Amino acid sequence: MRYRTIGQDPATRREVSVLSLGAMLFGTVTDEETSFAILDRYVEAGGTFVDTSDNYAYWVNGTVGGESEALLGRWRRSRGIGDEITIATKLGAAPRSAGTGFIDNPEGLSAKVIRAAAEGSRERLGMERLHLLYSHIPDTTVEPRETVRAFAELVAEGTVGLLGVSNHRAWAVERARSLAAAEGLPGYEVLQYHHTYLRRRTDLPNALSPDGDLGTVGGDLLSYARAEPGLTLVAYSPLLSGSYVRADKPLGPEFDHAGTPARLAALREVAAETGATVNQVVLAWLIGAEIPSIPLVGASSVEQLEESLAAVDLELTEEQRSRLDDVA
Repeated sequence: MRYRTIGQDPATRREVSVLSLGAMLFGTVTDEETSFAILDRYVEAGGTFVDTSDNYAYWVNGTVGGESEALLGRWRRSRGIGDEITIATKLGAAPRSAGTGFIDNPEGLSAKVIRAAAEGSRERLGMERLHLLYSHIPDTTVEPRETVRAFAELVAEGTVGLLGVSNHRAWAVERARSLAAAEGLPGYEVLQYHHTYLRRRTDLPNALSPDGDLGTVGGDLLSYARAEPGLTLVAYSPLLSGSYVRADKPLGPEFDHAGTPARLAALREVAAETGATVNQVVLAWLIGAEIPSIPLVGASSVEQLEESLAAVDLELTEEQRSRLDDVA
């Protein structure tokens, strides 16, 4: 396994593995025995960065979420896991009542919600301090200053370490970080967005924004990360839920453009040359990019996890990487 440091402050920064494990469906779609086996193998291989959210996975059984966090709490206690494994969670997108969702009834990012949600996550996870806490989705009903101050209060109290943000426009991230800096408060240091080798259209209608998709890495976010090298980019859904390799999971309309066939062809060429799978080439491309990201992978079996773990040791040549990068 390979590792990198996230965060700048010595009091809160963490050394984490360059491959993160997503626990979204653990405790719901993926049963407890299988979830524990996947987590155990990940740690055995040197993995140290597990991701969840307080709303996972409310859509499976009609709750408000928390099942994934609760399972991770049971796993941590049963294995004696402490601070050596970084646990990241998110708040803001849990539905406020069962039978609703993050589009029509999200908990939001008010100071009251942030404190209560963080406490709920700490209790389910069995942690005195959340290592990394993300703002999951935007809340346009709350002033950004209130959200910034509320997160900072938790850091000051020692119940939260690093702060992160997901699915926000680049300008909104910069506004929040600027507000924090102006008041000498901790700001977002980790950005979690959808990122993969294929380029996704961001102009299609999105339930969270009338201006199109806001959760995908595009030029604005890459430019921002380049200008702020202290930030860490975490790439969720890098393998497109199997769409790179499974005929029964075709790519969606967001990939229906002229660049997709050419990039798929280049990807398959490099996979054939290296003897790796297409999925492994995607992960290696992300890890070693000029603006590197930490791929956040899911797994429903130990076998699926093994494929992703092997990608950490895949070294693309400069020529192969240039060939992948240069596809229009």
